[in-house]
Parts: sequence; C-alpha cells; structure tokens
Amino acid sequence: MTGPLAGLRVVAVTGLAGLHCAQALADFGAQVALVEPPGGHPMRASAAFPFLARGMRSIVLEPGDTAGLRRLVAAADVLVESWTPAQAEERGLTPERTTVDHPRLVHASITGFGRTGPYAHLPADDALVMAVIGGSHTLSPMAPREGPAFAAVPFASYSAGQTALQGVLAALLERERSGHGQHVGTSLVQGLAGHDIWNWFLTLLTTRYAGAFTPAPHVQDGVPNSALIYRLLVALSADGRWLQFSQTSRHLYVALMNALGMGWMFDDPEWGEELPLVPDPAKRVELWDRMLTEVRARTAAEWAAVFDAQPDVWAEPFRTGQELLDHPQLRHDGNVVRVEDPERGPVEQPGPLVRMAATPADPTRPAPRPDADAAELRGWEPVDAPAATAAGPSLPLAGVTVLELGMYYAAPYGGSLLADLGARVVKVEPPGGEPMRSLASFPEIGAIKVTQGKECIALDARSPEGRQIVHDLAREADVVIQSFRAGVAERLGVDGPSLLAVNPDLVYLNAPGYGVDGPCGHRPAYAPTIAAASGIAWRMAGATLPERTDLTVEETKGAAVRLVAATNASFAQCDGLSALSVASSALLGLLARARGAGGQQLYTSMLAFAAHLNCEDVVRYADRPATPAVDPELFGLSARYRLYPTAAGWVFLSAARPEQRSALRAHPAFAAEEDIGAVLAAKPAAQWEAEFADSEVDCVAVTEATVEATLMSEEFGRTAGLLADVEHPMLGEHPRLAPLVTLSRSAVVPGPGSLVGQHTEQVLQRLGYPAEHLADLRARGIVVTG
Repeated sequence: MTGPLAGLRVVAVTGLAGLHCAQALADFGAQVALVEPPGGHPMRASAAFPFLARGMRSIVLEPGDTAGLRRLVAAADVLVESWTPAQAEERGLTPERTTVDHPRLVHASITGFGRTGPYAHLPADDALVMAVIGGSHTLSPMAPREGPAFAAVPFASYSAGQTALQGVLAALLERERSGHGQHVGTSLVQGLAGHDIWNWFLTLLTTRYAGAFTPAPHVQDGVPNSALIYRLLVALSADGRWLQFSQTSRHLYVALMNALGMGWMFDDPEWGEELPLVPDPAKRVELWDRMLTEVRARTAAEWAAVFDAQPDVWAEPFRTGQELLDHPQLRHDGNVVRVEDPERGPVEQPGPLVRMAATPADPTRPAPRPDADAAELRGWEPVDAPAATAAGPSLPLAGVTVLELGMYYAAPYGGSLLADLGARVVKVEPPGGEPMRSLASFPEIGAIKVTQGKECIALDARSPEGRQIVHDLAREADVVIQSFRAGVAERLGVDGPSLLAVNPDLVYLNAPGYGVDGPCGHRPAYAPTIAAASGIAWRMAGATLPERTDLTVEETKGAAVRLVAATNASFAQCDGLSALSVASSALLGLLARARGAGGQQLYTSMLAFAAHLNCEDVVRYADRPATPAVDPELFGLSARYRLYPTAAGWVFLSAARPEQRSALRAHPAFAAEEDIGAVLAAKPAAQWEAEFADSEVDCVAVTEATVEATLMSEEFGRTAGLLADVEHPMLGEHPRLAPLVTLSRSAVVPGPGSLVGQHTEQVLQRLGYPAEHLADLRARGIVVTG
C-alpha cells in the first residue's frame, strides 16, 4: 500500500454512511477490511458498490463469529461501525469496552439518532431519520400532492460519513501526540443538522419574537416571497431543458436581467432599482412570469452561447447522475476515474474526495470479491497496547491554526467545524463583511453559523497592506482554506504558490464551487446550481415533472417550485454537504502532513462532493443495476418502504428486508397483507409507531414541523445533546447546534458567532502591529475593527 495513510489498518462493519468514511481512508492508502455477512454486504446490490468499496479488502464472517471480529479489531487502528447500542453489546465491542481493551484504537460509531433516547434502537436509515426530524414534512413542496415527500438522495448517510471521517482523522491526529485512541460518535441526525445555513436562526427569531416575525415559504399561493426565486431562477428553455440560474449577488442578477432584455426595469419608476424586491404581490408574480417567458425564448444551446459571451450569467441544466460524468469541469479536474473491475469491466466513477498535489490518492484499485482477502486479514497481528498511563483530555486540533479565505457557506462552515474541534480559525472578510451577513432577511442571521468559534478580521486584501497582513497570517498558519472563483486568489496574491512561498509547511486547500481553472472555474456556483449539475435535484423531484415541452407559464411555475424544493431545502442541499466535505479534506491534509507529507496544495470542489453524495446514480458501467426510482407522487421506493397516511398523521414504513417482511406478516392486522395502506389508515401514526417499537419492522410517525424547529426543541434537541448555549454579540444568549461529532477523551468547543472586524485589533496586535500602524490602517479604510 502507498499513500499518506499507508500502514493504517481499518475495520469497517458498516452501512452506507460508514462506507463513505472508510472509502476516503482506503483511497489514501489505509488497509480497509470490509467485514461482510454470508451472501455479501447489502450494498453489493447497489450500482455504487464498485465506487464505495474500491481499494478495500473483504472478509466474510458469520453473524455469531464475534471472536473473529474482535481479533480483527485487536489488530486495527480504526474501527468504523454503524451498530445500534444493542448490537454493539451483542458483539462485545461497545465504546466502553474498546477504549479499555484497545487503548490505541479509534472507534467510530455512526448511529441513526445517537446512542440514547427513544430512537436509539432504530438503524442508521435515511428515510427514518428524515421522517422523525421533520425532513419529510419540510420537503412537502417537492411533491405534486398534499403531505410529506420522500427524499431519494441519501443526504444523511453521506453527511454522517463525513462527520465520522472528521472525528476519525481528528482522533488520529491527537493520537500522533498522545499515543492513545478514543471513541468517536456521530449520527445521521447530526450529519443532516450540519446542512442548514440560516433557517436555524430565522426559527430562533420567529420563536423568540413571535409577534414581530412570521416565517413564510419561498412561494405562497403562487406569489414569490423570496428574492431567491428570481436570483436562483428555475426556468424552462424553448427546447424543454430545465435550467438552474446562479445569480445570487447583486451584480450577477443585474447581468441576468440585461441578458433577458429586462435591464430597463431598474430605471423604470414602476419597478425601481431594488429589483427583485418588489413590495406589490401582483408585481412579484408579473416579474416571475416575465423572466420565465424570456428564458423560454431561447433554446438551451442559445443560452449556452449567452453564457460564453457573458461570464456573469450562468445556469446549469438539470442533469441526471450519469450525465455528471461528462461534465466538462469534472473531467478537466481529473475527478472522473476509470477502474478496471474484474467482475464488472471498466467502471467510470467519481475520483477521490480531494486531490493532494504531493501525496495523491490511488482510486484505481477495484472493489473486492466477497471473502477474497480472508487469509491475509486473519493474519493481521494484534497491535501492542500503549503504556498503562492514562492520556488526559485535550482538544483534538489543539495548536492548529486555520486561515480562512473565501465567502458564502461551504468553505466557511468547513472552517467552523474545525473550530469546533479546537482549531484556532482566523476568518478574513472584506471591509463590508462576508456577503452572507446581509443575504438573509435579517442582518447578520445569514453569517452566524459560518463565523462560529472564529476570530473575524476585516481588511481590503486588494491593497498591498491588506495582502501583507494575509501573508503574515499565513506565516503562522497550518491550513489555508480558499473558495474564490478561479483567478481571484491569484489576483489578490493569496493563491497556493504565493502562500506556500511564505510558509512551505502549509496545507493549502482550494475548495471553490467548480475549480481553480478550467471551463467552469470562473462560474458562480451556489447550492442549487450544483444540485442541478450533479443530478441530485433530478433524482429528488424529476419523477414529478410533466414529460412535455409545451408547458404553460402556470405549469412551468408549479414544476419550478418542486425543483426549488429539491435544490434548496435547508437540511438537504449542496452547500451543507460541501462544508462537511471541506472539513474532512482539510483534516486529511493535516494528517498526511503529520505523517511526513509536508506542506502541499489540495484541490476539491462542490461539484466533486456532489458526485460522491449521488454516487449510486453517477457510476457508469455495463449492465449496472438501476438506481432505485421514487414514484411520481414521491411516497417512496416500494410498498414496504414508503410514506403512508394514517387515521391521524403520516408514518414511514420500512419493511423491505426478508426478516422485516416476516415480522410484518406476523402482525395480526397485516396477516393477509392485501393492502398495506388500507391497514395503516385505520389507526393514528403514533399508535403504529408504538405497536412496532419492539418489532423488526421499522415504523415511525412523521414529524409535522421543520427540521430546525425539531432540532431546536427541548424535547428532541436538548434531550439528544444536540444543543449548546452560547452568547452572540447581537442575539445575546441562544442555543446553537452542538459540534457534529463527539470524542470520548478529547473536548469539543462550541463557540459563538462574531461580528465584522470583531477581532481585527487583537489579531493584528498578536502579529506585532504597533498601535499607531493599526490606527493608520483603520483611518485609510484598509482594516475595519469591531
């Protein structure tokens, strides 16, 4: 094995979430033992298996062979599992046991809802989590009917895989110092919770000041309530191709209006320069109608010519997953790999999570055949335990300094996650502040989550003095995260080569929307843009759309609203999954450096992360299994795995596995099993959940509240340990989302958000800037102090 993680041994006894975690370790050189039951891992039936298991080794163990499993664990550096607490107890591998028996082991547990509480017995299943925390309810605008909607894309599993990966990498970094391992805990709920950008704080406002603020959907009774409906326009071309525009910033929206021939409206008193924020509801509808009509005047090819001529105007077509493999940017960046699989032939699939310039991954080794490596894996020798002296608690990223350059959500929230793990994170903003501070409907709300736990400084990086400050910060940093569009970092003099010249030991992570160069590197990328480009949105809601090209404006708007829900749900969108992946990528670079790789540039993008999330629909090879298809009404995937209305409320029923089907038939009401829906309609949702609580059948009532309201509630969020109370300089004391991963020995540090320039003065003083120099910089507008 080669790669920066060569020599590490990983045992993976896990489902989809843990496979995402283990795959990243395997790509970078770790020896990953995939433990499979007789008959093979359940994911072998998925088209994504050759991607998820590439580079791993396989051993088949009988379900009762706990001794064989424990022998593997005794020889491992990392254990990744997704057991319920009862299953861990059955195997004799509870966190309490492994931390004593194997002091060097990093033991990562990925549960559905945590290790305690009323849902701890449920498996780590996306649909169950979505139903319980309000995700299915919140997605209801995606369905062409009343009621909750099924999410076909496994946002929770992918995201929990990333939070687990962060915990594993942070614990391994800490082990480099202490010699001791520890338990890492996360859940699908925590993975999903990391996605939201500002709805948490809007929920906080509307709850705290109930008489002053009223929450409203993007579109209500056919009237847009949000400027994002226009700035992130979903429209249909003349030849029937759905397009997702990407015009969030003011200058980008003006460019789109000019391209539509509607720029005159900014100077017209009837409309006003504040477009698209028109007070009159009838005018808001008219503006929407006009924009859709003008987009419909051109074919997709004609719009592509507009994009080539006007770089500030951009839209992605809504692709299917396999179409993503032909995206010119993904190809340009080398993020499509071809693996020769002995069973399947050539398999095209997404490349590694991140590209490392000096210590690249090896994604070319195929997935193993069942039990192909049993002899080798049974020969693993147990790891010598460290001395009996106890390792004291410490922050896993103690002593790590992160310099954050870039704006909007994905890369900045990745920095916040590193701050939660104990890193010192310095966020550099322009004098006017991170644009997200003014993007939401209430000042500062949009940026609180991306400033949590950070030192926020504001400066003009275009000036020589501002650039020098960034270079001074880079000199003492360990990691730089930048997310500018292609060419911006170079123009500012803060690109990788420039800062590595200042500090050769830097881990410099490029994490833009598309890439640092190439055909789309200069394009604006937002969460809906990437959801459309990657096939995620089409997999979520494409089944609901009319298969006609002659839609009326009203039909177009109805379909567009469903696509908006599919691209921009607060808890299921590409900014969130990218932020989680940015933190994982930075930690991979740090661990590689700790193991001798030195400083280097790293490259990734939101588009690459989206390919990993949607892998089941993205991989391409001959005779591949079909991606499970949701029905046009968005109930679910089959009669035994779907949403059902009941006498009061809705349930999600999961009874697709053989043992679950048997358990369902054993219930008196389902013995005939003629019409599952008719049976479930006879009793309330809460009663069905109670009746199946001790059964193999998983059945949960759908929570009819937003995800943020559910997580923030005392009944769910506080009980589950998902809340941490902090003091924000504007909001005062409030609950924030607790760190998304916990460690048994190391502490995590949930910090508050910060205001523009709040820490400029203290950061410059720490760099040695005299008071008179700081005053001069402030007077000339080069820095802003809070």
